[in-house]
Amino acid sequence: MIASLAGKVLLKKRDRTVVDVSGVGYEVYLTVDGLSRLPDNGEEVFLHIHTQVRDDAIVLFGFLHEEEKELFLSLVSVSGVGPKLGLAVLGGMPIGDLCRSIAIGDVKRLTAIAGVGKKTAERICMELKERVGHLAAGNHGEVVSGAIGDVPGTSSVVLDVLSALSNLGYSDPVCRQALTTVKQRIGSEAFFALSVEQMLRECLRSLA
Repeated sequence: MIASLAGKVLLKKRDRTVVDVSGVGYEVYLTVDGLSRLPDNGEEVFLHIHTQVRDDAIVLFGFLHEEEKELFLSLVSVSGVGPKLGLAVLGGMPIGDLCRSIAIGDVKRLTAIAGVGKKTAERICMELKERVGHLAAGNHGEVVSGAIGDVPGTSSVVLDVLSALSNLGYSDPVCRQALTTVKQRIGSEAFFALSVEQMLRECLRSLA
């Protein structure tokens, strides 16, 4: 079984990447957020890997942090949650928020993730609430899934913009990547000086 890969990012697609390891290209599926946090093509990357062996294929799922892989494996252990849905759930919100939602049985928030029905959400909460507590109790959501880097989670402007983008139909990882793009383009000082309206406008420009 392949447990990890270290190599160069060869290319990125909508739901996967290809990692070049000594001339061999490995196709690896990731969450949308995971893909957004990959380095640029040609740069080095290390991925924790879960290998799924099927009758017709060997499929690799990649994670930038061990906690993400651990939660993914827990998710796919739930009846009715396959790897595709597991990635969707994992990428549906920051990992800390996801663990807290599971731990407190927040079925409504889980069903907001595409593909997750009420019964599936209830099973996830029932079967995993005791297993995700150590993740929910920490700050893994900000460390692992915080695609906006050092943008503070307590920033009222950032939170207002995240909420506005979410109301427009954008997923949490896409919203955070838009914020990251804006911050990198204009610099930290200018970024934090933006008003809600200005930051929202810049994010929508990056998403156009």
